[in-house]
Amino acid sequence: VCSRSLTPMKLRNAPSACPSLWRCLPCPPAELRLDLVLSSGQSFRWWESSPGSWTGVLGGRVWTLRQDGDRLWYTVYDEEDEHEEQDGCPAKAAKLDAGETDQILRDYFQLDVGLSALYRAWGAADPLFRKVANDFPGVRVLRQDPVECLFSFICTSNNHISRITAMIERLCQAFGRRLCCLDSRSFHAFPSLSALAGADAEARLRALGFGYRAKFVSGSARAIAEGLGTEGLCQLRTAPYAEARRVLCALPGVGAKVADCVCLLSLDKAEAVPVDTHVWHIARQRYSVALGGKSLTPRAYQQIGDFFRGLWGLRAGWAQAVLFCADLRKGQ
Repeated sequence: VCSRSLTPMKLRNAPSACPSLWRCLPCPPAELRLDLVLSSGQSFRWWESSPGSWTGVLGGRVWTLRQDGDRLWYTVYDEEDEHEEQDGCPAKAAKLDAGETDQILRDYFQLDVGLSALYRAWGAADPLFRKVANDFPGVRVLRQDPVECLFSFICTSNNHISRITAMIERLCQAFGRRLCCLDSRSFHAFPSLSALAGADAEARLRALGFGYRAKFVSGSARAIAEGLGTEGLCQLRTAPYAEARRVLCALPGVGAKVADCVCLLSLDKAEAVPVDTHVWHIARQRYSVALGGKSLTPRAYQQIGDFFRGLWGLRAGWAQAVLFCADLRKGQ
């Protein structure tokens, strides 16, 4: 790992939001492409702050990431000192050393998983995957905080990425802890479970334009707070896939697709294959999967997931993420 002083993005109106030195991790593009992964609807907290640079919130801190050759560069910004004085807010997070920040990124991008070898295995089993993968290397699955992932994907129903991103931004500004301000843009942590479970949360969310999703967000927050708790939700990482999925589907506003997104993107269930109408069309038209009926029924949903798990193996959800990203980019 190397460290080097580079010029960070310009800071305005926030002298306390100071960046650490830039550091880097070895990470070739075949293992990670930030431009593909951070814009493909896995997470909604990142924006391209300058060409090739991505700024967002991870682990209650603001980061800027960029790639240069075989290196992943990053810097982390300090919280504003004034934040501790805000009524009802917890104290700002303690500073992390270089080893800790490196590990946060390794965990978030799951860099211990060799992606190039997986691409080769999927391509050997599936000529259609091999054809697509040549143009879309480095698409890997994020490992997100389960609370943030769950409530983000509750907001995705009948929605598109740009609108979801705007909704999550409003959610964080209204309910989350203020972290710092960069280039006149204010950054906030993702809200706590208790904030989303508050008595006035649903009304506030409706005022923010969440519509019927407001009831699902506040209802699921209360259900978790009164049941599993944050710790129990995180412990689903060690539960079997079917059990984790069953628990999630019992929450307000969580169907099979949202549950599979949460299982794949935050609960270590690499075999989870989220199926929406888009993936349903891919299964029928490109893979000629024989499905009864002309709609995405629960039975068809299960058949599609089982088909791709049989084709791609234990990390079928990762392979599906590559195809989804490719179709998304081609559509754009």
